[in-house]
Amino acid sequence: MIEKTYQICSRCVMDTTDPDIVFDEKGYCNHCTNAIELLKQPPYGLTLEEKEKALSRLLEKIKKDGKGRRYDCVIGLSGGVDSSYVAYLVKEWGLRPLAIHMDNGWNTEEGTQNVENICKILEIELINIVLDWENFKDLQLAFLKASTPDSEIPTDNIIHKSLFETADKYGIKYVLSGYNMSSESILPLAWSQGHLDKRYIKAIHKHFGTQPKLKFSLSSVYHLDIYRFVKKLKIVNILDYIDYDKEKAKETLQKKLKWQDYGRKHGESIYTKIFQEYILPVKFGFDKRRAHLSSLIVSGQLSRKEAIKYMDETLYANNQTLQRDIEILCDKFEITKEDFEKIMNLQIKFIHDYPNEGKTFRYKLYSFIKNIVKRLKR
Repeated sequence: MIEKTYQICSRCVMDTTDPDIVFDEKGYCNHCTNAIELLKQPPYGLTLEEKEKALSRLLEKIKKDGKGRRYDCVIGLSGGVDSSYVAYLVKEWGLRPLAIHMDNGWNTEEGTQNVENICKILEIELINIVLDWENFKDLQLAFLKASTPDSEIPTDNIIHKSLFETADKYGIKYVLSGYNMSSESILPLAWSQGHLDKRYIKAIHKHFGTQPKLKFSLSSVYHLDIYRFVKKLKIVNILDYIDYDKEKAKETLQKKLKWQDYGRKHGESIYTKIFQEYILPVKFGFDKRRAHLSSLIVSGQLSRKEAIKYMDETLYANNQTLQRDIEILCDKFEITKEDFEKIMNLQIKFIHDYPNEGKTFRYKLYSFIKNIVKRLKR
């Protein structure tokens, strides 16, 4: 296999650590080129005046559809910047949200406190879903043993399922998401796959797990489409309807909601911190800062020069902090440091090395029919 010559995009900071990256004659990569086109699409691509009008219509519709019900929308609340700011905004707009927080055993003290402060100050009712730790730990450890870069997708999958099920249970038609194009328009497919692939997740657990079965339900792309097209659930990336600036959002949260800054993206989770700042870059060569900073570049919130300066900073401030976090991970997983080193040295695998929904005839037929229906609706 011929190794690629190292190259970094001349417009953003994505580089050949993404195995699928492609550059054009100007040295621009496919990621920022595609993102720029995505950013032209509504609602993000609208003018501020158009966004305000679209948001006004949307809020009116949410309130109308939720009339007579206790809640008119569901929000996920991790304690991170995006979800916390969504909680702040929906109350400012006069909506009646029901918040869902999932405790998978890795919350930091600051993250837990942020969630508590937000719900208390804003008077938002919270459903706190606490996963069976031994069972979920078995699944997370199975993913590390599977040696793919997808070890965080079980958490994402269960959160999605919880949001959909809660909305359905209370007759709520809107899930307002903190996902936003301004800071998340770029994420290489190779860096994480299978978020809604129930077959893939169960296959990893069956092969590498030790417990007989999972004690929580998983979501699939079929579930998502049932909720969206049959039950008419609408998933709205609400931050795309405003001029969203993450740094200004932090200032508001700190001032209004006693929110504590983690100093990093997704710092509310101990596992996410060590996975994204050590396991992914050291074992796989994937530094997610590149995608995040590149997203900020194409949305005009950061210069490429500033992004390169950020990339020059070490992920861990010092080795002592790194070793402490590795000890925390090993203690919670009940493995030795030697076991962890063996996991770090396992041959790298990807989703295609394991059973997954994309390999099934059922999924290929489903996708084919879905594409035909889309064309007929045009």
